[in-house]
Amino acid sequence: MRKSTVGAALLAAVSTVSLGVLTAAPAQAAEYTSALKIRGVQYDAPGADRNSCSSGNTSQEYLTLKNYSKTATINLRDYVVKDATGNTFTFTESHSLQPGDYVRLRGGNGTDSDAKNVVYRGNCNFMWNNDRDTIYLYKPSGPRSDVHAYSKSGNDRDGNGYIGFHG
Repeated sequence: MRKSTVGAALLAAVSTVSLGVLTAAPAQAAEYTSALKIRGVQYDAPGADRNSCSSGNTSQEYLTLKNYSKTATINLRDYVVKDATGNTFTFTESHSLQPGDYVRLRGGNGTDSDAKNVVYRGNCNFMWNNDRDTIYLYKPSGPRSDVHAYSKSGNDRDGNGYIGFHG
């Protein structure tokens, strides 16, 4: 009986240490396992916000995604971008990002162009909140590729409405 008590105590100690190791890891550690990352966000479009396709400024709000791989090309088809409240954009077309290349996901309507590194959401409503939000990027298979939370007061030191995450 003493063996099982010692064994149970040892198992409990190992489990506690393992749990401590798991919870001590940074909250965003998983984001670094993917080559496709959120480079930055123009969360507050210049000028007065207007949700209008004809006269609004939603196309001035954008998210920049970058392929940080040195060798692999990434096809954006079926990658998903979400915000904290569930606004979602799914890349439904193939857009290939060569190593080191980037794309800007803009609000509003326009012509997607790999040559100009732009994809339009086809929605004239703003996606990112001007005070704070969380940006999630999901791989086509479902797991997160990257995630970043921001606040205007905590992250936008120069007040220009743009925050960079990865250099």
